[in-house]
This record gives sequence, C-alpha cells and structure tokens, in this order.
Amino acid sequence: MTMDPGRNDGTPEPSPHADALRREPYPLRGRTALVTGASRRGGIGYAAARRLAAYGASVYLHHHVPHDERQPWGADPGGPEAVAAGVREVAVDGAVVAHGPGDLADPAAPARLLAAAADALGGRVDVLVANHALNGSDGTLDTIDAAMLDAHWATDTRSVILLAQAYARHRTPGQPGGRIVMLTSGQDQGGGMPGEVAYGLAKGALASATRTLATSLAPLGVTVNTVNPGPVDTGYAVGELREWVARRFPGGAWGAPDDPARLIAWLATDEAGWITGEVINSEGGFQH
Repeated sequence: MTMDPGRNDGTPEPSPHADALRREPYPLRGRTALVTGASRRGGIGYAAARRLAAYGASVYLHHHVPHDERQPWGADPGGPEAVAAGVREVAVDGAVVAHGPGDLADPAAPARLLAAAADALGGRVDVLVANHALNGSDGTLDTIDAAMLDAHWATDTRSVILLAQAYARHRTPGQPGGRIVMLTSGQDQGGGMPGEVAYGLAKGALASATRTLATSLAPLGVTVNTVNPGPVDTGYAVGELREWVARRFPGGAWGAPDDPARLIAWLATDEAGWITGEVINSEGGFQH
C-alpha cells in the first residue's frame, strides 16, 4: 500500500470516488477572467478568452487597437466588438463577455483596467491572463537604444507587475479560483533572441519574477505561472521566416493559437491548483 508522505500518522488518504475523478464539463462556471492583449481574432489572447468562456467563465477582453494598427498585420477588421462576439458565441448561458481599451504603457492604466474588468464582471476578477506585449521598436545589441529598452520594460514587464498588484488588492483572502497566468517568449531557450534584445530582456524579467509573484500571492490562495507558447502562427511571419520555423517543428507545422490557449485555460481550473511558480514551455517539440 502506498502511503501519502504528507500524512503524519501514516494513514493512507482515502481513494477518491469515481465521480470525483471525472472532469466537470464547465470547470470555470461562475468564475471571472481578464485577458489582456485580446484585440485580434488571430491571436493567443482571443484563443485563450474563447477557451475560458467555453469552460464557463465570464470574460473581460482588453485591447489596444492603436498598437495593432502600427503593426504589419494591422488591427482586426471587425474591431473589438467582433472579437468579443467570437468569444460570446462559445460562452455558457448567463456568462458575461465585455471588453475595453487600455494603453498599458501608462503606469496608471493597469489599476484602471483591473477595476473596469471587476466592475463589468460582477465585482471581482478570479483569473488574470497577461497576454499583451509590445511588438516592434526593437533591434540587435548594436542598434537598440534607451527608448526601446524603456518602451518594452513599460509594456511587457512593468504593466504586468502592476496588474498583479492591482489584482492582489482586489482579492479577498480565501476566495477560490485565484489564478495569474503570464506569457513569456522562449528567450531563455536555445540561442536566445539576439534580434529582439529589448523584448527578450523584458519577457525574461517576467519569467524570472514568476516564483517571486507566486510566493507573494500564495497567502491569498492565488497561483502564478508563466507559459512560453513557442512559435505560434498569429499572422506575423511570412515568406522565408515562416518556412524556416516550420522546418524546426517535428511535424513541419507551426503551433496554432489554441495550442497554448488549452494550457492557459487548464491552469485556470481547479485541476491546476497544485501548480504555482512555474515557467512552462509549450512548444510542440520546436528545435531551437
């Protein structure tokens, strides 16, 4: 008989009943979630929001359309309401799907966003998925400057820490379902990101801060984990880069946004309650 090492008296834990081992069809019903950077139907934020909604959660979608408009892929042609509509179509009856803007480079924006999401979702946010990031304004070591470094720090790192702070201030100790999931970018794998130094450094800081945030938020019953999604086809890579990356996957195909979204959504459920302070690579065997 296998004994549970956590039991001081040597008595084995009772085996769970079969019903307790079966998955709930809507494991996040009654929970609420804020997903940042959910402004395009081709992105990871949108895929994660749809998964959370399909699991039963009410969801608040953050967007910053001016950022997308400056990128080669452009903003979603349907705008934020089309993105929200795509999430609503998979939501359960009675769930709320709302959205709102925010430039998270503004130091005051994270607290405002958390408050707006809590207000829209009935007074609280259970799950925070910090998916947003600054794209572009970057370069190699010999081309970056202080402005690039500061811009990525403000959006990719500082805003996430301030969001976690605002989240913690809104939580009630003992309230169930507390989850924070951050996203990093594999900057610690293989040869790093020598062509995107500012972005790589900012995302690396998040990975490094994961355990610290997890320890800080543990007394509130909140888990904190970070997901590295690996190369995901969100429309940014074309031509030779797209083909080169595809060849480095065992199956010869890029990851899709729903690949990391499945992991993000699972980390938000009670099943993942014993996992915290971890940086989890979800790269589909990508060969760095």
